Amino acid sequence: MNDEKTISAIRHRDETVINEVINKYSKLLWSVSGAILSSIGSAQDIEECVADTFIYLWDHPDKYNPERGKLKTWLSIIARTQAINRCREITKRDTVPFEDEDFMIHIGIADDILKEETRRTLIAAINALGEPDREILIRRFYYGQKPKEIALVLDMSVKQVDNRLYQTKLKLRETLSN
Repeated sequence: MNDEKTISAIRHRDETVINEVINKYSKLLWSVSGAILSSIGSAQDIEECVADTFIYLWDHPDKYNPERGKLKTWLSIIARTQAINRCREITKRDTVPFEDEDFMIHIGIADDILKEETRRTLIAAINALGEPDREILIRRFYYGQKPKEIALVLDMSVKQVDNRLYQTKLKLRETLSN
């Protein structure tokens, strides 16, 4: 079935055809979305972008213009747009108030942190940390608390706090160097 017949069938709410389109293009759209979201999003974010692309097709088949390109290309553009929008949402949602440049210096990250993309990657990596690592890092470098104070608040030994800080800084450096 060519693209025009496919779109016509979708306009007539043919569920068999939309299922064929989903089966045919899911892997491609997953790759398109994944290329954008792989460093900041989860598999669920990628899956939702792909699903949103097919929902968009189902709701707006009339927006496809066969004179401008193939259905495959149009769906790829929609998936790319969905993924970019999801990146923006994730960045907004995961933003923490680390405007202090001192914070960046204290954790030993190179000066290129100040570049916006690297900064976003750092913030996403910090927000992806599990607890209590995230809290320890924020308390130490953002609020300036001493390991002894952190240990007291979190009911841990000072040695545990120091070890977690060390391991967390290593993780962040590794994330930023990739």
